[in-house]
Amino acid sequence: MSEVRLPGGQTTGAVLVGDVVHKPAAPWTATVHALLRHLEHAGFDGAPRALGFDEQGREMITYLPGDTVGEDWPWPPWVSAESMLIQVGRWLRRLHDATVGFVPPAGERWFIGEAVRPGLIVGHQDAAPYNAVVDGDRLVGFCDWGAAGPSTREFDLALSALWWVPLCPRDAVEPLGFHDFEGRSRRLHLLLDAYGYEGDRAAFGAVIVQRARRQAAAIRRMAEGGDPAAARVMFVARYFEAAASDVEMLPDTFWAR
Repeated sequence: MSEVRLPGGQTTGAVLVGDVVHKPAAPWTATVHALLRHLEHAGFDGAPRALGFDEQGREMITYLPGDTVGEDWPWPPWVSAESMLIQVGRWLRRLHDATVGFVPPAGERWFIGEAVRPGLIVGHQDAAPYNAVVDGDRLVGFCDWGAAGPSTREFDLALSALWWVPLCPRDAVEPLGFHDFEGRSRRLHLLLDAYGYEGDRAAFGAVIVQRARRQAAAIRRMAEGGDPAAARVMFVARYFEAAASDVEMLPDTFWAR
């Protein structure tokens, strides 16, 4: 059966064979598959299903049917729709709640290097528009679970806020089709309300800054270590560094509900 290259993706190649996605495996893939099986057993329908490995050692997961950003430029209008922002918040809450009882396999290993322990959830860690799958105006779920791993709820939510609100700098997101900069505070609260977030929202702003800087530092560290995938997304590191500085300058009223 022929392989069809899936559009988009800056870090790993993925092909479709029939209705199964084949991607190069990583040292943490087995742990991620255990997570995906846990979500399947929990009835969580917004993630692909793990199918093991092919004869080439590539991971196999089910294909989430729907549309993606792919290689569209600017991004499709659904990325900026407030209805989609609300669905993302609800999806993240369902995911986080579903992972509270997850027991990792022996020798667990995650891309982000953490370990499951009490008080943490397991987040997607990259639930951004470029990984979203939609059917019209409905969010189907998110693909590309390679970066999944344990964290606080806020840490995972912060990455999504950076891209969906968005809180990345104007020169990064205007070419992608976003222009409602005066409405970003409203959009942030729509996301947090949809999630059911009950924490201090000003304190959440500090988490966004931390997440942006940590993400940028990780990309730079990997690129300097010779990782070609990280080198290709150095522009994201620059976006996040600028975003962290911008978020720190937002007035207190931005975070007030």
